[in-house]
Amino acid sequence: MQNPPTRARRVVASLAALATGAAGLLAVAFVNAGPAHAAAVPALSPLGVPNRGASVPFVEQEAEYAATNGTVVGPDRLYGHLASEASGRQAVTLNSAGQYVEFTLTAPANSIDFRYSLPDTPDGKGRDASMDLLVDGQKLKSVDVTSKYSWYYGGYPFNNNPGDSNPHHFFDETRTLLGSTYPIGTKIRLQVSSTAQSPSFTVDLADFEKVADPIAKPAGAIDVVADFGADPTGATDSTAKFQAAVNAGAAQGRTVYIPQGNFTLYDHVVVDKVTLAGAGPWYSVLGGRDPINRNRAAGIYGKYVAGGGYGGAIRPQEAGGPSQNVTLKDFAIIGDVRERVDDDQVNALGGAMSNSTVDNLWIQHTKVGAWMDGPMDHFTIRNSRILDQTADGVNFHTGVTNSTVTNTFLRNTGDDGLASWPERVANVNDSFTHNTVVLPILANNIVTYGGKDFTIADNVMADTITNGGGLHIANRYPGVTSGNGTAVAGTITAARNTLIRTGNSDYNWQFGVGAIWFDGLNEPINGATINVTDTDILDSSYEAIQTIEGGVTGVNLTNVNIDGAGTYAIQAQANAQMKFTNVKAKNIAQAATPIHNCVGTGFQITDGGGNSGLTGSTCTGQWPAPVWTYNGVPVGGGSTSSPSPSPSASVPGSPSPSPSTSTGPTCPSGSGNLAQGRPATASGTNAGLGAGNAVDGDANSYWESANNAFPQWLQVDLGCSQSLTRAVLKLPPASAWAARTQTLTVQGSTDGTTFSTLVGSTGYTFDPATGNTVTVNLPATPTRYVRLTFTGNTGWPAGQLSELQAFGGGATSSPSSSPSSSPSPSTSTGPACPSTGNLAQGKSATASGTSQSYGPGNAVDGDANSYWESANNAFPQWLQVDLGCSQSLTRAVLKLPPASAWAARTQTLTVQGSTDGTTFSTLVGSTGYTFDPATGNTVTVNLPATPTRYVRLTFTGNTGWPAGQLSELQAYAS
Repeated sequence: MQNPPTRARRVVASLAALATGAAGLLAVAFVNAGPAHAAAVPALSPLGVPNRGASVPFVEQEAEYAATNGTVVGPDRLYGHLASEASGRQAVTLNSAGQYVEFTLTAPANSIDFRYSLPDTPDGKGRDASMDLLVDGQKLKSVDVTSKYSWYYGGYPFNNNPGDSNPHHFFDETRTLLGSTYPIGTKIRLQVSSTAQSPSFTVDLADFEKVADPIAKPAGAIDVVADFGADPTGATDSTAKFQAAVNAGAAQGRTVYIPQGNFTLYDHVVVDKVTLAGAGPWYSVLGGRDPINRNRAAGIYGKYVAGGGYGGAIRPQEAGGPSQNVTLKDFAIIGDVRERVDDDQVNALGGAMSNSTVDNLWIQHTKVGAWMDGPMDHFTIRNSRILDQTADGVNFHTGVTNSTVTNTFLRNTGDDGLASWPERVANVNDSFTHNTVVLPILANNIVTYGGKDFTIADNVMADTITNGGGLHIANRYPGVTSGNGTAVAGTITAARNTLIRTGNSDYNWQFGVGAIWFDGLNEPINGATINVTDTDILDSSYEAIQTIEGGVTGVNLTNVNIDGAGTYAIQAQANAQMKFTNVKAKNIAQAATPIHNCVGTGFQITDGGGNSGLTGSTCTGQWPAPVWTYNGVPVGGGSTSSPSPSPSASVPGSPSPSPSTSTGPTCPSGSGNLAQGRPATASGTNAGLGAGNAVDGDANSYWESANNAFPQWLQVDLGCSQSLTRAVLKLPPASAWAARTQTLTVQGSTDGTTFSTLVGSTGYTFDPATGNTVTVNLPATPTRYVRLTFTGNTGWPAGQLSELQAFGGGATSSPSSSPSSSPSPSTSTGPACPSTGNLAQGKSATASGTSQSYGPGNAVDGDANSYWESANNAFPQWLQVDLGCSQSLTRAVLKLPPASAWAARTQTLTVQGSTDGTTFSTLVGSTGYTFDPATGNTVTVNLPATPTRYVRLTFTGNTGWPAGQLSELQAYAS
């Protein structure tokens, strides 16, 4: 295998320090943003960790950072949501002909393997479709895609019935050779040609590889085609011919060669004392399944050991194990397993093999990549890829000793990625090293259930989906007890591992599972020494470390960097004795009480010195909703930038500022939208989707309330009392916003304190087919403050609105001339100017562009946690506020959200001013301003005493993100 290539990436400077380990262990890479039209949240890459994980021969690019005219979905970590199973929890959905994702090669490549999802069919059998593959704008070929290997439902071990609950396992992947090697800079596009076969195509990522030429037949080797008549077209079953060739190779001491071809096998080929070698995993492919006896399929198996791990009937050809001195290398096993039946022997590799090696295999669409039933000794899997399994990636089951999985890449397993389970006989002195384990759909990335003297080192684990964590050490599962000699024992070494977005909610327990967790279900873990050293636990979905279901002792954590946790640093649900040395925790959601301990003095930490961020504990009896930071952009509880059909569990946001009762500007005339550009407040907001978005004139930006916290309200101050006739409510018009009904009450007030009901609680249906717009007729009641109180939403557990518009027939107080409520510049005379306080708050704000729903209204809404973000990768970009009349300003105060997750960044910008909104002069020339959370992420810019009504900031650079960003633009005259 090649050394790991430089992953196509853009290093986000503001986040690089965030992911650096406590002992300076880690320099993290971020996936490439590229010239994307989509806007995505930066996410740590599991392939960007130096000296850890597998060395892979491909360069990976994420769709959400590529050029696209599709829709970014996510980030989202909620089980059952499509984006939660995407790498980095984000992907791109294409739902009309001509939509595409386009990648730019950063290394020469002649192949692509891309990960995608299609919707299931109503009968659960799946659909077939195709996508066009274009090279530099010219169609090269169509690539077949399918949903037949994805979409499972119900409870374990799951089914293919869409009428059942719990849909999951959404993604699959496919590969194709490009026919030529294309240079750096070539544009590879995946494009929808038709939606007749599938209404949508969601693209997660693409792996680009320069595949070597086919490996020639070794001298003296037996050829399964030329010598034994195996069918390289796959039209007929070649099992018997493969078996005859393998038997001959063993008898004659000759390598058995698999030339180029796609070979159909209806059953296992049993190997012993033989080398089976292919032309390379892109060229020699084994597949197939018995059309009648569906419990048999293509697989290479060693001989079983009687009384060992395998409890089923042993056929004569598979008896007498373990097999010895087997080498399997340079071919692929791509199966046809579309369901999970645990008794079916439809694994790619199985049986028992001692003193044997698996090298450079590609394993896909089988039940388990390698379920090895010992006893067996000195078995190695290396330099391989295991993808899209319905159950485990690898399981060392019963009496597997001195064996290893190393330098292997695993993605989208249906259960544990790498597992050791000594059900009947101890597993001793095994190791999982230098592996990358991504997206196990159920359970853990890496686990040892019991075991003695086990080493888990130099791995990268990322994106656990549900009911598991990144690294699990446990006395769980049948047979794992000290009485059997199979419990956790000796020294367990977990060294130099990196865990990214690991751990997640357990849908049975209904609380979070730790990134690293210890479980003594069968019996407490006692007597072993467990050393967790030089480890980075990054952006954990819930708690970083957990104990549960029986105590654990002998745990030593040394040089452990906990950076980002959705709930706690530690969740103690069982007794534990641990020693912490140089364990540093930061960016913990429950920062005031980073330890959740409900076992009291049963949980003991011995302080070895150098620890930080672990002061304060609680036992609430309730589990807080997680807050996920995505290493720089806070996203509370899994809320996404586009609407989701199912509930989120986000943390209620802090209330926006209370409405002011001071005398505001006088009333505009009765024509036009009276609410646009007016001060808007709310009971709470989610993920930066502030109240100002509802009055900014941009139907694509939107306010979202705190999630799962009804009732929630949104309010606008019209500036004076009006006799209103109607309110027009909008959601973004994009078809991605599926129809939903929101139940709300409309209230009005003249003073912002006492409210009367204008329209009682009613369900209003927002449908993209009719513009996602609702009109509510209002009584002729004097109203200055309009409040909508939301009590339900069938599309998302929060109040959502992109525009709150108010129309009326005139003021009920003496009007004077006031500025237009339009965001466009106006030269009309505005109200008399206030001379104190922030003159920009609640005023009309516009921008050259916005990203997702982070509209310009967020910069003038008085809420430092909501923010505007410009279009990405499109400098220069500007943000502008209309103060309503000309002022002699003294300073502008610029802010970013104060949360420490917003690491320091420098933005380069120019401040300009205008009296008419058309002709601008430079007030302060281009300057780099550093926003640092240590000083409140606030910058003050002194301004010359120049009459100014329109203040414009033009951004030309940002070291933290390729866009202008601002949570508050404040202007002061004194």
